[in-house]
Amino acid sequence: MADDPQAEPHPVGLSIVVPVYRGAATVGRLVAALSLLRPAGGLEIVLVNDGSPDDSAEVCRALQASATVPLTYLEHARNFGEHNAVLSGLRHARGAYVVTMDDDLQNPAEEVVKLYDHARLGRWDVVYTRYAEKRHEGWRNLGSRFANAVADRLLDKPRGLYLSSFRCMSAMVVREVAKYRGPYPYVDGLIMQVTQRIDSIEVLHLARAEGRSSYTLARLVRLWLNLATNFSVLPLRLAIFAGAGMGVLGLLGALLVMVEALTGSPPSGWASSMTMMLLIAGVQFLILGVLGEYVGRAFLSANGKPQGVVRQVIGPAVARRQREGSAAAPALAPEAAQREGGQREGVQREGVQREGVLS
Repeated sequence: MADDPQAEPHPVGLSIVVPVYRGAATVGRLVAALSLLRPAGGLEIVLVNDGSPDDSAEVCRALQASATVPLTYLEHARNFGEHNAVLSGLRHARGAYVVTMDDDLQNPAEEVVKLYDHARLGRWDVVYTRYAEKRHEGWRNLGSRFANAVADRLLDKPRGLYLSSFRCMSAMVVREVAKYRGPYPYVDGLIMQVTQRIDSIEVLHLARAEGRSSYTLARLVRLWLNLATNFSVLPLRLAIFAGAGMGVLGLLGALLVMVEALTGSPPSGWASSMTMMLLIAGVQFLILGVLGEYVGRAFLSANGKPQGVVRQVIGPAVARRQREGSAAAPALAPEAAQREGGQREGVQREGVQREGVLS
């Protein structure tokens, strides 16, 4: 099959992309746990430091230098956002499948292989995770449910599918998603534009090991705006319906005033007039705000606002140490070199003879 990631050659079976932000206290333990995994085809780890203000950069560089598995370290020049960091990591992932996960240790490393095997053996393009019990703060759980309810209506996704940052994607999906260069990415929206071969599995969700979540209410609102304005025109259609509804309401109000005037009754007073004016003005400003959001994002995209600026990329130290080790190996003794050369010539002569027989 042309779209089968296992049918294409890949350096490793599984890449694990981890965006790092304020993760200095946890990313070391995560890398240690991931390094013990033995998935089919091997694994590599890609750490993306998204302009973290703590010493995550120093910790990640030390991990990269001492890693026992191939580990690539990317550093953003500033904080661009989780989805921007994920896309930078996807562009450096080489696996037949790619798992994305947070650095907060809320997703046990053992669940990675379970997620990978489900996608690989079931030949799914994408596999999301769902939780029997989420260990986030209450307000964030509420925000996640709201975002998923909105996504059900704005995105062409399977009804009820929970969109989690702990997901597994095939190389085909990664390749197509990574083509997006806009400054306001929403990875799940990009996935839904690529494939509908999607499944989900239930995994364990642990309490946060260190600190507090870097997701604030403002960040969740920005994420919702990326979802609403980058991958759907439904808000614009709702604005049209709202404007039409207000127009009909205004027409009915005008007819009511005319009827009252013709029947001799005094028109409604100041309170009702102001209520109507404020209602209509509020809807108008809401519609203008929606239009402004679309126009502003189009303006910034046209002006080349970057999706992410990578300051530094450090490749796998494991492969580098292996290359250095092979380069430092002592040269063969003349007798051994002569024997090896004779063996190669013998193999070549045997190949020629076999070729002659076959011809």
